[in-house]
Amino acid sequence: MTKISIIGGGAWGTALAMAASRAGSAVCIQAREPEVVEAINGSHENSVFLPGHRLDSAIVAVNDPQQAIDGADAILLVTPAQHVRAMMTVLQPVINRDQSLAICAKGIEQRTSALLSEIVKEEAPDVSPMVLSGPTFAAEVAGQSPTAVTLATSDPGNGRLLANAIGTPYFRIYLSDDIIGAQIGGAVKNVLAIACGIVQGRNMGDNTRAALITRGLAEIVRLGKAKGAKAETLMGLSGLGDLTLTCSATQSRNFSLGMALGKGQSLAEILGARNSVAEGVFSASSVVSLANRLAVELPICQAVDNLLNRGTDIDQEITDLLNRPFTAEFI
Repeated sequence: MTKISIIGGGAWGTALAMAASRAGSAVCIQAREPEVVEAINGSHENSVFLPGHRLDSAIVAVNDPQQAIDGADAILLVTPAQHVRAMMTVLQPVINRDQSLAICAKGIEQRTSALLSEIVKEEAPDVSPMVLSGPTFAAEVAGQSPTAVTLATSDPGNGRLLANAIGTPYFRIYLSDDIIGAQIGGAVKNVLAIACGIVQGRNMGDNTRAALITRGLAEIVRLGKAKGAKAETLMGLSGLGDLTLTCSATQSRNFSLGMALGKGQSLAEILGARNSVAEGVFSASSVVSLANRLAVELPICQAVDNLLNRGTDIDQEITDLLNRPFTAEFI
């Protein structure tokens, strides 16, 4: 693999483009916004979504998704989770079975509670998607902070080819065969990060945040196993690793959104001031819907969904969680 197409010109898509270029691949970024295309091609910087990081001049940007994947050996799908189905309907007529596709977004579709790999298979049955996930802040990948991620695939040979095409000593890729687990960890951690941000915004202390992360991990494992994931995947980079990062740093869009909620801002105020997506806002309802379908109890995710989508009171949700019956730890 020598030609990589990035579908999605946000911060993460741009950081992945930089990693692939450093690995020696030719890279084309598709971006919806004309100003992003112009900035990447003109000044070699995504000044809209990832300012301050210069791109290799060989990286090119286009607006048309079909043009972007023409001739590509591999496609990295970085479209926000709730837009993956629409993007796949655009790509499906021109994508060919020789092109590898890796899902690099995190989330669960709101309308159907479908995993993103399930959406890809529905819209493009000939495609066998991989999943790239793990603890990653785009700015740190762009700045070459050492980073490790999981690449889940049913075809390890193809996975190794893609790993060599985008991996570097500073962007380490570990292969897995657990496509479901890599997605469950990446989707649910965004919901839990909002809860941890609320804890921070309310100055509830480090003990509380540590407990929330740990019990949140139990919810991830519970849902993952019910969906068919391997528990060990959820203890790895795409599970515990991603959860730890997202629940501990204000760089996290979901964590910072929770902090603002905890300090008393309304969801509408927070979202109105941003140009980036906090995927946990959308995934909260779909995670809970999937859990209900699988008869899995997720009290923390349910509380976040109540706050975001049902207008409940933060203090009441905290009280309800704290007054749940005592139980064994590992259930």
